[in-house]
Parts: sequence; C-alpha cells; structure tokens
Amino acid sequence: MSDLSRRERMKRAPVAMPERAPDVRRTDFEEVNDGYTPEMAVAEAERCLFCARPTCVTGCPVGVDILEFVRLVGAGEFLEAADVIAADNSMPAVCGRVCPQETQCEGACVLAKKGKPIHIGHLERFVADHARNLGSTVPTPAARTGKRVAVVGSGPAGIACAGDLVGAGHEVTVFEALHELGGVLAYGIPEFRLPKAIVAAEIDRLRKRGVEFETNAVIGMVDTVDDLLTVEGFDAVFLGVGAGLPRFLDIPGENLIGVYSASEFLTRVNLMRAYSGESDTPLIDVQGKSVVVFGAGNTAMDAARTAVRLGGAPVRIAYRRSPDEIPARNEEVAHAEAEGVVLTTLVAPTELTGDEDGRLTGVRLQRMRLGESDTDGRRRPEPKPGEFIDVEVDVAIIAIGNMPNPLLLRATPDLDRTERETVVADVDTGLTSKPGVFAGGDIVTGGATVIMAMGAGRRAARAIDEFLRTETARRS
Repeated sequence: MSDLSRRERMKRAPVAMPERAPDVRRTDFEEVNDGYTPEMAVAEAERCLFCARPTCVTGCPVGVDILEFVRLVGAGEFLEAADVIAADNSMPAVCGRVCPQETQCEGACVLAKKGKPIHIGHLERFVADHARNLGSTVPTPAARTGKRVAVVGSGPAGIACAGDLVGAGHEVTVFEALHELGGVLAYGIPEFRLPKAIVAAEIDRLRKRGVEFETNAVIGMVDTVDDLLTVEGFDAVFLGVGAGLPRFLDIPGENLIGVYSASEFLTRVNLMRAYSGESDTPLIDVQGKSVVVFGAGNTAMDAARTAVRLGGAPVRIAYRRSPDEIPARNEEVAHAEAEGVVLTTLVAPTELTGDEDGRLTGVRLQRMRLGESDTDGRRRPEPKPGEFIDVEVDVAIIAIGNMPNPLLLRATPDLDRTERETVVADVDTGLTSKPGVFAGGDIVTGGATVIMAMGAGRRAARAIDEFLRTETARRS
C-alpha cells in the first residue's frame, strides 16, 4: 500500500462502481454492476483511514475483520484478503452484491460522517470474485467429531450455519424443499442482481468441504423434525427455512387472474429460467402489459425491474408512504428509476377490479398523507378521505412482506412461536424450546437481510458445537 497521510486519504474521491447503461441492461438479465478492476480496488482501499477502533467491524453482523482485508487489498494481496473474509463469511461474493452495507459496515464507517464511506461491499465482491476466478483452495477438513447435524433450509442462515459446523468437524446434511439450492438467494433475487452461478459456486465450495445436500426434501411432510432427531439419528437440528409465505393486502379482488405475490412471480422467473430465454415452462406473461407492484422494499424493486425486463410497459410501484420512507436500498431505487420504473408514492390500494372473465383490469388507489410516527420511527400513512385514483392495470404484484411457512411448524407443535408465527429462539444461541433444535434467520426475525440471517446462522453454529461437545463430555 502507498504511504499516504490521513489527510491525503480523506481527500481521495470514492471509486464508483462501473455499471451497464440502463437502456441496455433493461432488455436482458445480465448483471447490472460490472465490478471493480484490480486498480479500482486498490484505489478504493487506499481511502481507508485504518482507525484504531474500527467501527465498520462493529457494524458487520458476522464480524468480518474489515480493517485487515481492506489493508491487504490496498497492498494488492487479494487472495490473502479473501482468506481474511472467509474466516467469518462463507458467502462473500453474495454479500458483496446484495447486503445493505450502507446501513451496516459502511454506515458505521468514520468517513461517512463527513463524506462518503469506504465502499466495503464493492471491495468484498472484488476479492471474492478474484479468488473464485483463480480457483481458491478449500480449507483443510477438521478432525471429525462423529456428531451429525441436520440443517433445514439452504438459504443464507442455513449455509452459514453449515459452513461453520463442518469447519468444527461435524457431519452436516442440508435439507432443501425445492429442487435448487440457495433458498431466497436462488429463487428470490433476480439474476441481474445476483447471478445464479455465484450462488452455485459458493454452495459447491461447501460441498467440497464435506457438507451434504438433499433437495426436494420438505421437512414437515415425509420427515418431521422429530424424525430427524430419532429415526435419522441426527444429534442436533438447525431450522433456517426463512419466511417464504407471502402476505397479502386483504382487499377485494386479490383472487383475480393477473394478481401475484412477489414470491410467486420471482420464483417462477428465477427457477424456471425466464432470464435465460431457455425455459419451456409457461411463465407469467407481462409482455406489453401494464404492471403495478405494491410495496417499496428490495423485493418490490426486484419484481418491478424483472417485469421491465420481461416487457412490461408501463411498470409502476405504488407505495403508501413518501419517497423518504422507502425501505429499499438507495442503489436499487436508483437502478429501478433509471430502467424506467415509475414510483408512485402516498397511495394505497383499496380494491382490485376485473372483467366478467375474472381477469384483472384495474386498481383503485387511495391518496395518503403522513401522520404521526410509528414505533419504527417512520411517519404513519393516513388516508385522505374521498381522494381516489383509478388506474388501468393488467398485472399486479404484491410485495409487502412474508412470514414463515406454517408447514414445518404445524408438524412441530412443541416448538414455541410468537403471535407473528415466527419461532421463539434465543438471540445469542438460536436455542428453541425444543431440546437439540436451534433456529435462526427469517423464521425467527421475520423478513430481514442476507447478512443478518448469516449472522444468526453463525451464532447458532457456535451454540450447536458447544451443545454437541457438552453432550459428548457428559456421556463420557
């Protein structure tokens, strides 16, 4: 790394992420961001002040040694930087692309107080891609303990938990309900934001480390959690099935043809390969149709931008609060608008209307205004009496959140749940009310971020390892 003073580092301009032109990328499913070159990565790393108390590390849910990996990038030691990240993050190429660094590590960066923080996410993505392209080595397997752990769900929480457990020497089998691995990373996030090849490579790395995977394995139907612990002989179970059951608006007309949840819409597109142009499976037809997406989180942006790429016109997002309250990442909102998505704020749907054949034809939107703040600090939307907008629409996509699928929970009645039907689990250990069963991620918190789920998976892995070793010591 060059010998720059603190003042010189602070004067350095941030290195912007190169991205494909909006008018080009909106016509295909190729990745939007092109990624840093080595020269860009070094230049961005050289902006780091290397604080004595690195608040960025505190802001990282999995505790990556950001200071050290950034230092190594600045020195051009990219593979060494990859090893530092891998010690705490089993999916850096994923996190570098989809995690909200602006509210986590980058949001805690000292430089954010007076300017632009270090682009930690961009650097993480660069390092992970560089190591993968060079065929980075797989860690030497740990000595086997003879203990077996079942991980239910191959999403972020399950993958992080499995990686740490196999690293501790335990035998790990991951059970995935769908035919492809990756959970929400595979079926929920579009190809243009997270290429499926990236997810597959991260999972293949775990497979090489000894993790076994079973697909089309719906725990709660053929096998239950109790079966895993008794019949299958697993010593512990981790539940990381996420929150895959969509929430709906509870307004008239939601059963009309042409109304979809964002989960269904994105799953069809992602798992049925609409982005590749090679799918023979009938998909949701939005070509030349008017599309409205209800909600303004990252999932809503994903659905709207996917609809644009499938030929929807116009595509709009209807959100009940103002632009200042939009929960999606700033980058995703900017990308959506650049690609032609229209943001309509301070409106809420009250009714979906259809024709005599039961097909969606329109939506009635109530104009809203902002009132007092909610418990989360955002001002509460209130209806403006008598003020409505009627909009013609062919396809409606509902993206207002998800909750855990009740299938597994109904088959595990002795598992304590909250009023929101999430699993009750200790925040530090993931321990549930059922002995030997741990849980983490969206099934516990409700919908959250990839990195938050990974953090929960890692904390649970530490607790499971301690549980297994304590049980062994007790029996010996």
